[in-house]
Amino acid sequence: MASGFTPSYGSHPETIPETEHLMTPGEVAALFRVDPKTVTRWAKSGKLASIRTLGGHRRYRSSEVKSLLEKSGARLGETGF
Repeated sequence: MASGFTPSYGSHPETIPETEHLMTPGEVAALFRVDPKTVTRWAKSGKLASIRTLGGHRRYRSSEVKSLLEKSGARLGETGF
Protein backbone atom coordinates (compact mmCIF):
# COMPACT_ATOMS: atom_id res chain seq x y z
CA MET A 1 0.00 0.00 0.00
CA ALA A 2 1.31 3.45 -0.81
CA SER A 3 2.57 5.61 2.01
CA GLY A 4 0.19 8.37 3.04
CA PHE A 5 -2.95 6.51 1.96
CA THR A 6 -5.81 8.20 3.81
CA PRO A 7 -9.19 6.61 3.08
CA SER A 8 -12.31 7.79 4.82
CA TYR A 9 -13.70 5.59 7.56
CA GLY A 10 -17.32 6.51 7.78
CA SER A 11 -17.12 10.30 7.69
CA HIS A 12 -13.77 10.59 9.48
CA PRO A 13 -10.52 10.41 7.49
CA GLU A 14 -8.08 7.91 8.92
CA THR A 15 -4.52 6.92 8.10
CA ILE A 16 -4.14 3.15 7.72
CA PRO A 17 -0.85 1.61 8.88
CA GLU A 18 1.09 0.13 5.99
CA THR A 19 1.09 -3.24 7.76
CA GLU A 20 -2.74 -3.39 7.84
CA HIS A 21 -4.06 -5.55 5.02
CA LEU A 22 -7.27 -4.31 3.41
CA MET A 23 -9.59 -6.73 1.66
CA THR A 24 -12.06 -6.21 -1.18
CA PRO A 25 -15.72 -7.21 -0.86
CA GLY A 26 -15.00 -10.14 -3.18
CA GLU A 27 -12.18 -11.44 -0.99
CA VAL A 28 -14.33 -11.19 2.15
CA ALA A 29 -17.25 -12.84 0.37
CA ALA A 30 -15.07 -15.77 -0.70
CA LEU A 31 -14.03 -16.40 2.92
CA PHE A 32 -17.63 -16.45 4.13
CA ARG A 33 -18.95 -18.13 0.98
CA VAL A 34 -21.50 -15.39 0.38
CA ASP A 35 -22.17 -12.90 -2.41
CA PRO A 36 -20.13 -9.65 -2.35
CA LYS A 37 -23.42 -7.71 -2.06
CA THR A 38 -24.00 -9.48 1.27
CA VAL A 39 -20.69 -8.13 2.54
CA THR A 40 -21.77 -4.63 1.48
CA ARG A 41 -25.05 -5.08 3.39
CA TRP A 42 -23.07 -6.13 6.46
CA ALA A 43 -21.08 -2.90 6.20
CA LYS A 44 -24.22 -0.80 5.83
CA SER A 45 -25.81 -2.47 8.86
CA GLY A 46 -22.68 -2.06 11.00
CA LYS A 47 -21.84 -5.75 11.28
CA LEU A 48 -18.48 -5.13 9.58
CA ALA A 49 -16.72 -1.77 9.40
CA SER A 50 -15.68 -0.59 5.97
CA ILE A 51 -13.17 1.93 4.75
CA ARG A 52 -13.79 3.91 1.59
CA THR A 53 -11.00 4.43 -0.90
CA LEU A 54 -10.61 7.76 -2.66
CA GLY A 55 -12.51 6.21 -5.56
CA GLY A 56 -15.44 5.30 -3.28
CA HIS A 57 -14.79 1.56 -3.14
CA ARG A 58 -15.22 -0.33 0.13
CA ARG A 59 -12.32 -2.09 1.79
CA TYR A 60 -12.29 -4.16 4.97
CA ARG A 61 -9.54 -4.61 7.56
CA SER A 62 -8.32 -8.20 7.57
CA SER A 63 -8.14 -8.11 11.38
CA GLU A 64 -11.86 -7.28 11.62
CA VAL A 65 -12.74 -9.91 9.01
CA LYS A 66 -10.75 -12.51 10.98
CA SER A 67 -12.56 -11.51 14.17
CA LEU A 68 -15.96 -11.83 12.49
CA LEU A 69 -14.96 -15.24 11.11
CA GLU A 70 -14.06 -16.41 14.60
CA LYS A 71 -17.36 -15.10 16.01
CA SER A 72 -19.28 -16.86 13.26
CA GLY A 73 -17.72 -20.18 14.27
CA ALA A 74 -15.85 -20.74 11.02
CA ARG A 75 -12.64 -22.67 11.40
CA LEU A 76 -9.86 -20.53 9.94
CA GLY A 77 -8.08 -23.50 8.39
CA GLU A 78 -11.11 -24.18 6.21
CA THR A 79 -11.29 -20.63 4.91
CA GLY A 80 -7.65 -20.37 3.87
CA PHE A 81 -7.15 -17.33 6.08
